Amino acid sequence: MCRHLARLGPPVALGEVLIAPPHGLFRQSWAPRRQRNGTVNADGFGVGWYADGDPLPARYRRARPIWGDLGFTDLARVIRTGALLAAVRDATEPGADGEAAAAPFSDGPWLFSHNGSVGGWPGSLAGPAASLPAEELLTLAARTDSALVWALLLHRLRAGDELGQALGDTVLDIAAAAPASRLNLLVTDGERIAATAWGDTLWYLTDPGGHWTVVASEPYDDDARWREVPDRTLLVATRDDVLLSPLKEPPE
Repeated sequence: MCRHLARLGPPVALGEVLIAPPHGLFRQSWAPRRQRNGTVNADGFGVGWYADGDPLPARYRRARPIWGDLGFTDLARVIRTGALLAAVRDATEPGADGEAAAAPFSDGPWLFSHNGSVGGWPGSLAGPAASLPAEELLTLAARTDSALVWALLLHRLRAGDELGQALGDTVLDIAAAAPASRLNLLVTDGERIAATAWGDTLWYLTDPGGHWTVVASEPYDDDARWREVPDRTLLVATRDDVLLSPLKEPPE
């Protein structure tokens, strides 16, 4: 479940990307057009963005629907950024983690979001979780499947794995342990975006002049230049380039 979006490019107001488009993330919280699982994304939302000269992103997250937070509209009008990641949430299961369970998750320069669910959660990830140090398990951001997926990816990133490689390997490991999972993952470091299409929709839009790139669960308008990412694919993008690589599905 969930809908998410990341953008790299010249600075724009958050609202120009998230609220103003006719089918933007704001509207997708109650009326997504291509969501395959779930219908309303009202269990929280969040946005992370980067300020000029600061490699560490800021975040604004809430456990309420995005349309119920009147203050966010003001923030989105005045905050400008050249890199952002935002998500609206449809919880896999009810929980008490509040905004801690809302994407984007963050550590160091990275922002992360998960659109989907882990099949057989939580028992299915006992094997992958066993590879994490105890302190990383004990400090999970929330008691959700997405938080554990983030911990598994973060472990690779901290070890020095390249952004796309870390994301692709994480998806393949989880899919091998939990084949029924839907793993559309989205991560950025403010300079690159990496994403996977694995069980739900993923699209991208690039500026013809090569100045900006948007990667999203679904198009936020009817621009004919939107391109759908094939299922079982890794996407790695910068402001002026998008690379798609097939992800080999693990054997049954």
